[in-house]
Amino acid sequence: MKTQLLDANKAEDIQAAGEILRSGGLVAIPTETVYGLAANALDGKSVEKIFKAKGRPQDNPLIVHIAAEEDITPLVQLFPETAKRLAKAYWPGPLTMILPKSEKIPPQVSAGLDTVAIRFPSHPAAQAVIHAAGVPLAAPSANLSGKPSPTTAAHVLEDMDGKIEAVLDGGSCAVGVESTVVTLAQTPPRLLRPGGITLDQLRAVLGRVDLDPAVMNPLQAGAKVSSPGMKYKHYSPKANVVIVDAPFEAYCQYVNSHKEPGVAALCYSGEDSALQVPAICYGEETDYAQQARELFDALRKLDDDLKAKTVYARCPQPEDVGLAVYNRLIRAAGFEVIHLE
Repeated sequence: MKTQLLDANKAEDIQAAGEILRSGGLVAIPTETVYGLAANALDGKSVEKIFKAKGRPQDNPLIVHIAAEEDITPLVQLFPETAKRLAKAYWPGPLTMILPKSEKIPPQVSAGLDTVAIRFPSHPAAQAVIHAAGVPLAAPSANLSGKPSPTTAAHVLEDMDGKIEAVLDGGSCAVGVESTVVTLAQTPPRLLRPGGITLDQLRAVLGRVDLDPAVMNPLQAGAKVSSPGMKYKHYSPKANVVIVDAPFEAYCQYVNSHKEPGVAALCYSGEDSALQVPAICYGEETDYAQQARELFDALRKLDDDLKAKTVYARCPQPEDVGLAVYNRLIRAAGFEVIHLE
C-alpha cells in the first residue's frame, strides 16, 4: 500500500481524506492533542483495520471524534446534564467523555464495553475531515502500539508508512499529549487519563471528580481497560527509560556517575549543560504545557538522534497539566523510578 501525504490546508485534500474514510480506509489526521489514526466509527470492519495497522490489543477501547455537539446524541443512550456542562465549558477541545453507548457503536470501538468515549476536537482540520467523511471517526493515536504518540506528520510516517491510505499533514500538535478522559458512566465521575483539561478544571464544573488509581499506578492485574492509555507500559521509546525522582543536584550527580555508552538523559531546558551524557530537553521545569507539547518528540529523539539504550529522566511534577506529563512518562518507564534525597 502506498501512503499518500495530504495537506490539511488544501480543501481538495480534506475532501480526499473524507472519501477514503467513507470508503472504509484509514487516514491519520491532525488534532490539537496528537495525530489520530481515523476510521469510520460506525463500521466495525473499518475499525478493525486500526487495530491491525497499530498492532493494538483488542481490549483497548477507541475514542470517537465528532464535529458538532449534537452529533453525540445518536451515539449514546443519554446525554446527561453533567456531560452538557462539561461540553459547554471545554468542547471543542482536548476532553473525552465516557457515557453508556447506543447500539450504533460497534463492539470493535468499545472493546466489548457498554460505554463509549467521545470527543469534539478543536483542530479545524480534524473538524473539516469529520464533516467531509460524513460520519464520526474512531481515532486512537497514529503510532505503532506502545510507542510515543505522534505530534507531527513525520512521526506518523515513521510508524505508518505503507500501512494506511493517507496522512493529512496539519503541522505540529498544540497540546502534545492525548485528551483528558473522564467517565460519567459512574457516580462520582472519575478521571481515567489526564490531559490538557486538568483535574481542577473538571472539578470546577462538576464538583467532586475522583482520580482513578491507574493514573499514577499500574493497572491492577485482571482489571478491564476502560480508557485508552491505561495499559501498564505505553508511550515508550526503544530505550529503557528510568525516572529519577530527585532535586537537580542529586539527579545531575547520579546521571554523571553513569557515563556508560548508550546512557542518555531526559531533562528540563538548560540542564543539559551540567550533564556529562548526551541529553534531550523537554521544556522548562515549571512550564507544564511546554513539557506536554515536547515530551513525545523528545522520547522519539532519544531513539532517532541519540540511539540511547538507557535514559535517566527528570521526574515531572504531577500537578496541573504536569499530571498528564507524569502519567505518560511513568508509563514510558514501565513504572521504574529511582528515588533520591
